[in-house]
Amino acid sequence: MRALLIANAGDADAGFIGQRFEEYDFSFTHVVREYPNEWPAIDGIDLVVHLGSNWSVYWDDVSRNVAAESELIREAHRRGIPLFGICFGAQIMSHALGGSAERAKKAEIGWHDVIATPTYKVLAGTWMQWHYDTFSAPAGAQVLALSDAGPQAMQMGRSFATQFHPEANEAIVSRWMGGEGAAELAAIDLMPSTLIERTRSEVERSGPAAQALVDWYLAEVASTPMPKAKRGRH
Repeated sequence: MRALLIANAGDADAGFIGQRFEEYDFSFTHVVREYPNEWPAIDGIDLVVHLGSNWSVYWDDVSRNVAAESELIREAHRRGIPLFGICFGAQIMSHALGGSAERAKKAEIGWHDVIATPTYKVLAGTWMQWHYDTFSAPAGAQVLALSDAGPQAMQMGRSFATQFHPEANEAIVSRWMGGEGAAELAAIDLMPSTLIERTRSEVERSGPAAQALVDWYLAEVASTPMPKAKRGRH
């Protein structure tokens, strides 16, 4: 099965999530956010995964890129192509489908608790977070999980997204801690050594939990029936 992985240049590691999709025989084509003119058509695509980003949906200097990705999301959603968004992927999916993305009142960096009802217990637990923005779900979407910083997961038909990072493994977190990430950790007095030690412990649970999340997504979200077209008057 054919899938697109949309991510920024240099940050296209889908980690635990990508690994599980590949175990279901999805083959990914990497799509670079910076170059929308080079994106392939979505004809024949069975899945689109939108990874996180250090961008904000509302930044003026990436407005053309955001508009292009938003149009892809709307077209894929209209066709019923399953969408899976993570962090920025959740924010831009909400923005594209009629909701919004904005600066969060509270940033989350590190491992944080996510709350969900028993129906969506696959989403509950401690997950990696690294975000300053949040989203307001579109009309018609269902918010499935929360934290004290805001919505953590939403579903709208075959489109689904998490604010948290289920893909995050030790290598991904180590990479995020470099460059600008080091300054971000210093700003909140979180030692890199403390974060990576916590990560090594948490991925023992979050890795299998991410696999279970993909299993649930394919069984419960990607399989959601397409809405029937409304008949016009004759």
